[in-house]
Amino acid sequence: MEDNYQVFLKGQFLIAMPGMTDPNFFQTVTCISEHTEEGAVGIIINRTHPSIFANNIFDELEIKYIPAVKSIPIYIGGPVHINEIFVLHGPPFQWESCLVVNQFLALSNSKDIVEAIAMGDGPESFIVSLGCAGWDKDQLEFEIKENIWLTCPVSEKIIFEIPVETRWGEAVKKIGIDPALLSDTAGHA
Repeated sequence: MEDNYQVFLKGQFLIAMPGMTDPNFFQTVTCISEHTEEGAVGIIINRTHPSIFANNIFDELEIKYIPAVKSIPIYIGGPVHINEIFVLHGPPFQWESCLVVNQFLALSNSKDIVEAIAMGDGPESFIVSLGCAGWDKDQLEFEIKENIWLTCPVSEKIIFEIPVETRWGEAVKKIGIDPALLSDTAGHA
């Protein structure tokens, strides 16, 4: 009976367990923006690109920008569509390509939101990423059964306010677990 229902994780964090060996996801927190029977997509919220900043993106796309936005960090959103821009953001949600995740969060990847951010007119809270994380049909469900991920509801504070380097630990604490006590070996109760 257990497999006759589907739990969708849209609006949840996927928190990589310490034993995650895939370098794309080691100690990552991923915001799941969509999850259906066909698969899932999300944005890693705790990895910034070491040498790419907003001005590089704006220059590449020939978008005018104000000086105040040139050093906005660019996140490594995941290993899928690595040359595409995704913006995980708070309201407003009226952009051309805007997937609403919940009442305070959406994912957009249209040029209008990038242009607005470049001119300082974008959403108040946002992260800009290159790439996203994606899972095929049943892949994420399998990985969760294998204890690769912890899950919990997304947190605006963790996405937009907590320093990037502490987001994994803060997300683990949100579940009520001391990150230092997590084992790096998967097991089943």
